Amino acid sequence: MRYRSTRDIDGETASFSEILLRGLAPDGGLYLPVEYPRVDAATLREWRSVLQNEGYAELGFRVLSLYIDDIPAEDLRGICQRAWNGEVFATDEVVPVTELPEGGIWIAHLSDGPTAAFKDMAMQLLGQLFEYELARRGTTITILGATSGDTGSAAEHAMLGREGVDVFMLTPAGRMTPFQQAQMFSIDDPHIHNLAVEGVFDDCQDLVKTVMGDAEFKKRYRLGAVNSINWGRLLAQVVYYVAAWIKVTEREDQQVSFAVPTGNFGNICAGHIAREMGLPIKHLVLATNENDVLDEFFRTGLYRPRSSRETAETSSPSMDISKASNVERFVFDLLGRDPVRLRKRFVEQLGNDGEFNLSQTGEFATIEQRHGFVSGSSSHADRIMTIRALAEEGVLVDPHTADALRVARDHLGTEPMVVLETALPVKFAATIQEATGQEPELPERFVPMMDAPRHVDPMPNDAAALKKYIAERVSPQGS
Repeated sequence: MRYRSTRDIDGETASFSEILLRGLAPDGGLYLPVEYPRVDAATLREWRSVLQNEGYAELGFRVLSLYIDDIPAEDLRGICQRAWNGEVFATDEVVPVTELPEGGIWIAHLSDGPTAAFKDMAMQLLGQLFEYELARRGTTITILGATSGDTGSAAEHAMLGREGVDVFMLTPAGRMTPFQQAQMFSIDDPHIHNLAVEGVFDDCQDLVKTVMGDAEFKKRYRLGAVNSINWGRLLAQVVYYVAAWIKVTEREDQQVSFAVPTGNFGNICAGHIAREMGLPIKHLVLATNENDVLDEFFRTGLYRPRSSRETAETSSPSMDISKASNVERFVFDLLGRDPVRLRKRFVEQLGNDGEFNLSQTGEFATIEQRHGFVSGSSSHADRIMTIRALAEEGVLVDPHTADALRVARDHLGTEPMVVLETALPVKFAATIQEATGQEPELPERFVPMMDAPRHVDPMPNDAAALKKYIAERVSPQGS
């Protein structure tokens, strides 16, 4: 299996292990397989048996094997077993799926990992892959990432103590919940660096892209990424779409729809990949909060990222994002995988006009029929009402999952609707308190971090300052 950049016009390809450590492509594009492997009914039947009899890690190994051919099979199987098991996650099942009392809607519980968020599903695998590949190459890596809340803590806990890894994680100052801040800033380790940036998540993400775009600096300090721009992240997430589909179906031709809360388009992009592979997905229901750039795009064809000043601070803060990195991967597929057309939109039009419009393209007209996408947005009032109503039924969900439930109900059909859970409600206690009158119970394992000293440095919204900070703490290549 070979991979190409969405912006490559020269036909250059790379192996999985090469792009794993690169993150962003040298030309600024994102990596995708040269072609998606296809699965048929026989493969899906086999995977159903694997999940039921051998468990989630073995299913993950089977899925990943379609995309990774430069890691020996037994090594890859071991990586999956170490990432996905009942010691790392709350149960041996790893991803339980339960039906809501109203019927027809299921929740895929993705938040039973170390940091109580769905990001653990991919980060635990990425941590194992990084450690394996760095040892195989005898080198080190400097992880540079941005987080709106959950990616950072999941990455830091997945990379903590791993040989040859330094982590620099940018957060929007004051924009995360107290629990999210505690989860990251309580870590006291010389290789974990938390930086609070003056701005919003998009500013943090832009800083990462700018620094990553400096090829000489990236090479000198061995920069890599764990954000969803890293293909390994998306690949890990494909597995739970397969697992959830298996758990709510009985036949290999039975369709399922998935409702996904999204800000950076990573989680739902994994669903797009699963659908392209042949998993019977009818609809991918994209749910946003008040920052509805993606909803606008999928309804109208206009992709119009907002400025920091226009990005609202909401009660589902992990989706307070107005520049969705991973949408470039989908648009690449939508435009027939043509890098010239892709560059026109993401380099020329976004760079000059700050937006582009695909509404007049023939491909956009088939966005639901061909690619399964529908969308909608949710407000603070919507999520409060959803959380309150479900709590009265004995089910407690976080605000992001509530957004997805709200939008999912607008697109219910005869097929099962699976909502992907974002995080445990405890991460967003103030909103749960507002909705239910009670704060969610704090799990015992998280009690110590709430009062622990904080380890975080302020960082101006300035790429030169960020480079200087990294250079002062990481030895350059060859030193």
